[in-house]
Amino acid sequence: MIPFLSSDDPFPPVESALRAPNGLLAAGGDLSPERLLAAYREGVFPWFGEEDPILWWSPDPRMALYVREVHVSRSLNKVLKSHRFRVTLDTAFQQVVRACAEARRDHEGTWITPAMEDAYVRLAELGHAHSVEAWQGDALVGGL
Repeated sequence: MIPFLSSDDPFPPVESALRAPNGLLAAGGDLSPERLLAAYREGVFPWFGEEDPILWWSPDPRMALYVREVHVSRSLNKVLKSHRFRVTLDTAFQQVVRACAEARRDHEGTWITPAMEDAYVRLAELGHAHSVEAWQGDALVGGL
């Protein structure tokens, strides 16, 4: 059984996350900047559908992207040098999040609910969340 958090409750230890489903740690709480920053510091992230309560996860193993350790492959470097795309940082955060929330051909729904979008935009406004954008002319064609 997982705990249901009130807005003041801390996260339980990540070692208490369920094995099935892998990493489910808690439900409830809120998406305040303070809660999200505390979650990410502990290796916890929110992932839930629009009709679900907020669900908090810490799967094992957990994927982490360390910016300083990103390796740009030879083929990607070639594409970047070709100037086919213009790459920017933190110029269209909300557009990137909204595009990531759009339905995919092979998936139904999205975990980026309107509440999640609002929460991540708040984190960006506070300087804690960032985006990378890829443009062709004036069209946003990719992002992270």
